[in-house]
Amino acid sequence: MIEKIEELILLLLYLTAWEEEPFKGIRAFRSWKGYPFEALDALEEKGYISQGKYKSRSKSVILTEKGIKQAKQLENKYLGEDITGH
Repeated sequence: MIEKIEELILLLLYLTAWEEEPFKGIRAFRSWKGYPFEALDALEEKGYISQGKYKSRSKSVILTEKGIKQAKQLENKYLGEDITGH
């Protein structure tokens, strides 16, 4: 059950993400982090998101390339299509 919750949180982070101007040539997808810290920590440990150096003060996360790829697979798994256009 915990794995499915983490999957759905990653998918929601992806679906609500916005793209920021590239920083040092790296494209960044950010999303607000309004989810349980335990789940966000687990997603960060798996390499799907980055909470940054000051994660306790940050109100958003950055989806990593690995996280975006996984979220796209989850989008297909749960929704059956690519609806975001990311």
